[in-house]
Amino acid sequence: MLDKKYINFISQKLSIPDWKVENTIILIEEGATVPFISRYRKERTGGLDETQIGETRFHYYKFIEIDKRKKSIISSITEQGKLTDSLKNRIDECTDSQTLEDLYLPYKQKRRTRASIAKEKGLEPLAQKIYTANIKDVTATDEEVAGASDIMAEWISEDMQVRNMLRNQIMQYGKMISKLARGVDEESEEADRYSIYFDYHEQVCRAASHRILAMFRGSDEGILSIKIDLDSDKVESYIFNHIKGDKNLSDDINHILQNTITDAYKRLLFPSIENECLKKLKLKADNDSIRVFGENLRQLLLAPPLGQKRMLALDPGFRSGCKVVCLDSQGNLLHNDTIYPHPPKNERTMAMKKISNMVESYNIEVIAIGNGTAGRETDAFIKKLALPEGIQVYSVSEDGASVYSASKIARDEFPDYDVTVRGAVSIGRRIMDPLAELVKIDPKAIGVGQYQHDVDQTLLKERLDIVVESTVNKVGVNLNTASIHLLSYVSGIGPTIAKNIVDFRAENGAFTSKAELLKVKKLGPKIFEQAAGFLRIVQAKNPLDNSAIHPERYDLVTKMAKDLGISVTDLIKNKEVSDKIDINKYVTKEVGLYTLQDIMEELAKPGRDPRSSFKVLEFSDEIHCIDDLKEGMELPGIITNITNFGAFVDIGIHENGLIHISHMGKKFVRDPYEIVSIHQHVKVKVLSCDIKRNRIALELIS
Repeated sequence: MLDKKYINFISQKLSIPDWKVENTIILIEEGATVPFISRYRKERTGGLDETQIGETRFHYYKFIEIDKRKKSIISSITEQGKLTDSLKNRIDECTDSQTLEDLYLPYKQKRRTRASIAKEKGLEPLAQKIYTANIKDVTATDEEVAGASDIMAEWISEDMQVRNMLRNQIMQYGKMISKLARGVDEESEEADRYSIYFDYHEQVCRAASHRILAMFRGSDEGILSIKIDLDSDKVESYIFNHIKGDKNLSDDINHILQNTITDAYKRLLFPSIENECLKKLKLKADNDSIRVFGENLRQLLLAPPLGQKRMLALDPGFRSGCKVVCLDSQGNLLHNDTIYPHPPKNERTMAMKKISNMVESYNIEVIAIGNGTAGRETDAFIKKLALPEGIQVYSVSEDGASVYSASKIARDEFPDYDVTVRGAVSIGRRIMDPLAELVKIDPKAIGVGQYQHDVDQTLLKERLDIVVESTVNKVGVNLNTASIHLLSYVSGIGPTIAKNIVDFRAENGAFTSKAELLKVKKLGPKIFEQAAGFLRIVQAKNPLDNSAIHPERYDLVTKMAKDLGISVTDLIKNKEVSDKIDINKYVTKEVGLYTLQDIMEELAKPGRDPRSSFKVLEFSDEIHCIDDLKEGMELPGIITNITNFGAFVDIGIHENGLIHISHMGKKFVRDPYEIVSIHQHVKVKVLSCDIKRNRIALELIS
């Protein structure tokens, strides 16, 4: 269990009572997942939501790492024979990794420095006298004074108070400056992307994450140089007063200290803290970008599903043709072919016959068309066909389809088909159930990020996995149809158990009850506890198995039904009957009102999908490419991506337009999420169109 000081820190940081934090950590240590705790252990946590529990877990693991680091530091200082009771107490009480490293800095093993050379010459006593003003007239040689100054400069650079002061000065008053790097041709195509940063400066405290990441990318590519600028006189004055205190200094000592402080600042202190602050800015920008990406991904995964329909899906193309697949209502591949309705082959008559035959042969209900190259042309071609009444035609985002088609997951699913077939299958399936299909794709490839390739990739994967896990468990998973990949995100399961579930299903047939999960290899009572509530079995023997009510509460629901003199089946969906239940009668030590209220909500709508219903948007028939756009045009569109600076909109052509945050409303908009969401249908006005750079500026109308 974490030390009490850490519990208190988390409590204050998140504004959560200590007991809620402590109970949450106990559950985490017992192996409970965040979705399970937030849904089925509300009494233990006092109703904490998933975000609060996730933040508590984040700090819990951070403090475990800090404790490991403390042990290493204490061991190192002890070996040097320099550990005092006071220092040990300061290390023990530390709750911040930066402060911990500052405490360790004077004792950290270093390469040979100017200060260490001076110490070897026996100049540390002289340095101590000058630093504490225990000497008035310095009679040492210039070489000895220089050596003593080197020692004092190192002391200054390692002073915790000085370092914190400089950090604060940089973060509050520093300027982030970027310039064109030496030797780079500003007319080059590579450099042109960063032209606005060739001579750019911005207050550190106001720098937006997308601009920070752009500058760092330019620096990584060798196009830009980045530094932080700060008023050094103010900082050096602070350091001087910090050292001087209330001591009277002779002119000699005063002169030596002033020179030493300037040297310490320029040579040691500022480069160290500047580098640290740049890393801090990058991490802050990474976190902000990942937060935006995570929210976009959450909204994308929660996109409305069309449902189980017999599907014809096309991955459009010109020269290589359009790959066509037919899927049954479960998303299984039935047939594939290629048509060439566009230049250079122009085999339109043959293509029409093939599509008509496939629609009739496979009783197609829906046609899905990828929105990439040749997407709009293929859409127009399909809509001109004499299709049976009732067939719906949809444009589908292709983002990530090519990544999926080349992945191991796709190869395992379709070992006998090439990447073009797999890509078309992905396009069709993702309209049936976006969540089930998109979880197979690396989130970075889905096209809803903000500089996602420039952020810390380990941190990105960690945070996005949390988003996917949260979303999958919020929606729930059909135990008898879910893929290995989808099952692996269910609370407590993971890839190995997911494969075992699918193998068991293949060998024994569909599950008829959740209890059968305990027969699956390596799936014991603990995993069952974590996972069972998030799984669904349609047409199960027990109707509760198709609900989010946890099996540990089935007896309670059975008792409620018995008390009313009816069956559980009659209780489910019968609001008039369930409204007669006085839930206060069923409160126990283990089951409180939180759980009982959740049970009543689930009984009213068992297994309800939290995703909204599917909507269709018809794009304007006036435009087919960027050349058709004119200033002032008002067009329908769909929000496809949101960033800190605005939102991108699909208006039915290959290039997405941008609604800058300043064009989202008449009032000042701080956060685009306050105005728009992924997949929202909007109406926009064309403000400008840069055909050369494929950039479209839009204004949000409604």
